[in-house]
Amino acid sequence: MKIASYIGLIVGLGILTGLIAWQGAAEIGSLLLSSGWALLLVPIIWLPCVFMNARCWQLLFDPAVAPGYWRIFYAQWMGRSVNTLLPVASIGGEVVKARALILWGTDARHASASTVVDKTVQVIVVILWAVAGVSLLAWTAMDDALAISGAIGIAMLGAGTAGFLVVQRAGIFRIVAASAHRVTGSDFIGGLVGRADEVDRLIHATYARRGRLVAATLWRLGGLVVQTGEVWLAATLLGHPIGIVEALMLKSLSSTLSDAAFVVPNSYGVQEGAFIVLGGLVGLTPDVSLALSLAIRVRELIIDVPGLVFWQHAEGRALLRRRAAAAAEANKD
Repeated sequence: MKIASYIGLIVGLGILTGLIAWQGAAEIGSLLLSSGWALLLVPIIWLPCVFMNARCWQLLFDPAVAPGYWRIFYAQWMGRSVNTLLPVASIGGEVVKARALILWGTDARHASASTVVDKTVQVIVVILWAVAGVSLLAWTAMDDALAISGAIGIAMLGAGTAGFLVVQRAGIFRIVAASAHRVTGSDFIGGLVGRADEVDRLIHATYARRGRLVAATLWRLGGLVVQTGEVWLAATLLGHPIGIVEALMLKSLSSTLSDAAFVVPNSYGVQEGAFIVLGGLVGLTPDVSLALSLAIRVRELIIDVPGLVFWQHAEGRALLRRRAAAAAEANKD
C-alpha cells in the first residue's frame, strides 16, 4: 500500500502539472491573484467542518470514558493533516489520531475501537454525500450518462463498505492478530489476541449505541454540507459566481471521486480533473475550474500544515518523556 501511495503521488502530481501547463500557469496564477487577500476567507468558511468532525468522533466513545472535546479536536486535526499531506492512503491519519489520544491517557482499546467505527462512519457519509451529488446531477439533467456512472460507483462503494462491516462483525482485530500469530509464531503477538477480542467487543458496543451512532453520522454529514461553502465562496471571489445547488453538486462529486482515489495522496490531479469535468456542466471554463480547485487547496497551507507541525510537537514531547523516564529508571539502578 505504501508503494502504491508513492506511485499515486507521482502520477497525481504529474497530472496536476500537466493540467496547469495545459491551461497556462500564468493565466491560472492571474485568476487566483485577482481575488487578492480575500482568498484567505475560503479556509475560514471551511473551518467549522473540523469542529463538527471532532464532535462526531467523540460521540463514538463510551460516554463513561470519552476524552475531553479539545483532546478529540487536536487528535482529529493531526490525523486529518497526515491523511491530507502524506502518502498514507488515508489510513495513516487514523493511526496518528488514535495514537495521540493514547499518548494523552486514553485507553488504547477504546481509542482503537472508536477510530475503526469513525472510519466506517466516514465511508458511510461519503456514500450519502455521493448520493446527494448524483441526485442533483440527475435532477438538473446536466449529464445523464455521468449520473448513471455515478450510481454504479456508489453501488460498488456500498458493497465494499458492507464487506468492511461484515469483517468488523466477525472480529476484525482478532482476525488480524490471529493471522499474524499463525504467520510469525511470536508469543508477543499471540498475547495480543485476547486484547484484540476486547477491542472487537468495544466496536460491537459502539454500534449498539444507535442513537449516538446516528448523531455522529449527522455531525459528519453536516460537516460535508458546510464544505460546500468553500466552493461557492471561491467561485464568487474568482469572479465566476455559481449557485448553492451547483456548488453542492461540484463539491459532492469531486470529493467523492477524490475519496475513491485514496491511493493518490491529497487527490492531486484527481480533484483538479474532476473540477474541470464537472465545472463544465455548470458553465465554468477549464481554466476557471482549475483555478477553483487550487483556490480551495489554500486551506492545506493554513490548516493542514500547522496540523503536521502540531503532530510532530506532540510526538517530540512524548519521546522526551520516555527518555526522561528511562534515565530516571537507570539512575535508580
